[in-house]
Amino acid sequence: MTGRSLKIQKQYLEKAKRALIDLNLTQEVFAETRVGCRRSTISNFLNGKPVARDIFIRACEILKLDWQEITGLKKSSTDKQQTEIDIDALVNQLRKQVKADIENRCGTMRILDMTQPIGLSHIYTQVNILEKILGRRRKEIAELQRDCNLEDFDRFGLGKVTEAKIPAQDAVTKYRKLLILGKPGAGKTTFLKHLAIQCNNGQFQGDLVPFFVTLKDFAESGINLLSYLNCFLSSIKESSLEDLKQVLGSGKALILLDGLDEVLEADSDRVLREVREFSTDFHNNRYVMTCRIAAKEYTFEQFTEVEIADFDWQQITTFANNWFKNKAIKPETFLDRIKEDKPIQELASNPLLLTLLCLAFEESGDFPHNRARLYKEGLDALLKKWDAKRGIKRDKVYQKLWLQRKEALLSKIAWDTFAPGEYFFKQEVAEKYISEYIRNLPGASIDEEALQLDSEVVLKSIEAQHGLLVARAKHIYSFSHLTFHEYFTAREIVIVRQSAEAALPELVSHIFEKRWREVFLLVVAMSDNADRLVLLMKEKIDISVARDEKIQEFLQWLNVRISKLNSKSATELILQVKETKETGDFYVEINVSPSRGVSLYLNISELLKIAKKGNSILYQRMEKFYNRYYNLSPSNKIIQTGKFILQNKLASFLEKMLFKYFNITHNWQFDGEQKTLLIQYYRANQLLAQCLHQECYVSREVRQEIEETLLLPMAEIDRRRQVIRT
Repeated sequence: MTGRSLKIQKQYLEKAKRALIDLNLTQEVFAETRVGCRRSTISNFLNGKPVARDIFIRACEILKLDWQEITGLKKSSTDKQQTEIDIDALVNQLRKQVKADIENRCGTMRILDMTQPIGLSHIYTQVNILEKILGRRRKEIAELQRDCNLEDFDRFGLGKVTEAKIPAQDAVTKYRKLLILGKPGAGKTTFLKHLAIQCNNGQFQGDLVPFFVTLKDFAESGINLLSYLNCFLSSIKESSLEDLKQVLGSGKALILLDGLDEVLEADSDRVLREVREFSTDFHNNRYVMTCRIAAKEYTFEQFTEVEIADFDWQQITTFANNWFKNKAIKPETFLDRIKEDKPIQELASNPLLLTLLCLAFEESGDFPHNRARLYKEGLDALLKKWDAKRGIKRDKVYQKLWLQRKEALLSKIAWDTFAPGEYFFKQEVAEKYISEYIRNLPGASIDEEALQLDSEVVLKSIEAQHGLLVARAKHIYSFSHLTFHEYFTAREIVIVRQSAEAALPELVSHIFEKRWREVFLLVVAMSDNADRLVLLMKEKIDISVARDEKIQEFLQWLNVRISKLNSKSATELILQVKETKETGDFYVEINVSPSRGVSLYLNISELLKIAKKGNSILYQRMEKFYNRYYNLSPSNKIIQTGKFILQNKLASFLEKMLFKYFNITHNWQFDGEQKTLLIQYYRANQLLAQCLHQECYVSREVRQEIEETLLLPMAEIDRRRQVIRT
């Protein structure tokens, strides 16, 4: 009897035939509908001839026969006890044999631009598993959009997952054969290495021998999996193939198979067949295999498929605490920074991109001021660096679609879907965009059927190889991160559409829509010269309130107040919210409520300086209160005029002082429409100020013109323009 076939011993043949009769099935029906093989195979099975091991065991399970008994492989209790003693000793021997190698291969990690490896235990963060594959959910676009309110834009609703999650290690315990799917950079290999180390140290499945197999290396070896494992053991210390078979046959191994998606197409069928046969022959062992989502068309009947979940905030926090431990930059600084920048926080849900963010932040204690450059680095990691750094070559699914063309294609899809607010789109729509793009490439086929097939393959490759488009439900796609959707939309505007006269006015028409905010910031950052765009933005903002006389009167009043209260420009004043919160200093918020109009933040230290120069009585009174309350806890350091977060007495005093000496607490009594218009006006000005504040190219003259006329009424703007002309 060979290692890959089994046969029934003569004394059990009648028992097998009776079991089939009891099912009331013919050999042909039993073979084709129940076992999934030919009738001749079942005939051999019932006549005591050798049959493939997996088919033999499957047939026995259906017939409720003990396959070990009818093959004569079942041992007596005495033999079994002695075998268990021998197996335990052999397991301990092999565990000692592989220990150093597992520690060496799995104990460290080096990602992207790390200058040196880092200990896995120092950085590892527990990953979670979704037991339902998101891309296979039967949901409609309308269901996915329920979490997305486009009026009150919530970017995190787009990728919101309501399915239950369990710790990945619990899933390995729960399922003997597990196939873990995940997007690029989701942490699949890191988790497998963690399992190997945990098993190696006796902290998880400590009675098993861990084997960590990189499937790409196995494929290149050209030998079967049993021989590959034996060669691995022999390379460490001379060992017997029979010892390995004995351990595997007793179910005493933890087989970790990493990177099914990294196997080239030429080797794919052989590797798939080897994994199926090996896991059938030695079915009592524990198996965990990883693969990128959508990477392969395969069927592993005995494996349970699960998906690795994105990081949540708790996991991001744990990762950051591990990364910045004992470093000059504190993890709290990093976490506070990404918490206030939602697009960056969204990228942090991917472990690979989170590592990139940590590396970037560690260099200077902040992220690059040009956010487009940071996002481009993240895209480069997914498009080329991640595979290149690990020496992985993937099959080119469409020869004419090299990297730059993939970026152009993604930009086209991004614009055509983002502009109408279609964050989720059907697979057929994505394939249509791809087909329209590749039909215009040199030498492309004009055959519609061929184009359709090519577009399907391209979509799957973008999902599997780069993870930039992902299936959110069955036949429904979106960009993996809204941040990348916005980046590619901005890229399309800057590289393709900006040359058209109407492109920038079309973009500026969206300036009051919250969901376009990030696109504006990116277009300004990516443009060689953003003068025309920022001037159009300024014009659109000013015109929005030009016809409301009361708002114009308010802006005139506000201009006088700004000139009295603060030496800073209006641009800096708008951005001062962030500055004062970062320094933790005492500040007063003036006109905070919508009924009062625009929010302005004034540092009390600044007010003291102003008062000291111009009003000694005010200075003395404010200094007294300032010194009295300065040492309060941070939560009590904010005074909001009219909201009394601090003691009523102090808030009331400050309001009286500000009114008496600066006349800045005027109640304008705006109606509902004016309140909405003012809030819209302020937010758009804030966006414009942020565009100028980031690293971008805007000429000195244009920048000065905008800063000097920010928050001014139209009459004052026109007056200044007239002066310039004359």
